[in-house]
Amino acid sequence: MSDILNLLLVSTWESIYMVFSSVAIATFFGIPLGVLLFVTDKQQFLKSDILNEILSWIVNIIRSIPFVILLILLLPFTKLIVGKAIGTTAAIVPLSIAAVPLVGRLTENALREVPKGVIEAAQSMGASPFQIITKVLLPESLPSIVSGITITTINLVGYSAMAGVIGGGGLGDVAVRFGYNRFRPDIMLYTVAILVVMVQLIQMAGDAFVRHLSKNR
Repeated sequence: MSDILNLLLVSTWESIYMVFSSVAIATFFGIPLGVLLFVTDKQQFLKSDILNEILSWIVNIIRSIPFVILLILLLPFTKLIVGKAIGTTAAIVPLSIAAVPLVGRLTENALREVPKGVIEAAQSMGASPFQIITKVLLPESLPSIVSGITITTINLVGYSAMAGVIGGGGLGDVAVRFGYNRFRPDIMLYTVAILVVMVQLIQMAGDAFVRHLSKNR
């Protein structure tokens, strides 16, 4: 029993490492992507049809590829970036690439919730595009952006489990190698229970943070 417990603890840590590293990368690139998608859209203050179409096209293509297929397609790129195609660290590459477009779209949707009158008021006061983005759009939409990041994190918990199918490590890898392949339904049940708890904790933390931000607006 101690061996199983140790295995589950190590794999849980690997899953947490994969998920939150990927979320950090996706947030770093996804929020600017979402801002670009919003401000270059029609009737916005940095309208650019060509740039908006290119970004939307790339985002839609990546989001339309099932994650398991994306994992396989990115094996050569993953090996180029981290020096190996499988393993916990290697799984962060496809997880991040899958998450960036999602964060981008959710950020874009959050920015659309900002009243147009607020943006027009900032423009009438002579605010630059950078000031509008940093002092109006992002602060006003921050609770919705955090909610979107929470959704992304929960999705990545599921994606990280899928990464175990091709040796990505974490709870998915334990479920396949020790649960399914060795006919140990108890281990599979343990991994599912841990994943459920992780999702619940992430959702609770995200909801609490959103409420805190909403009260302080």
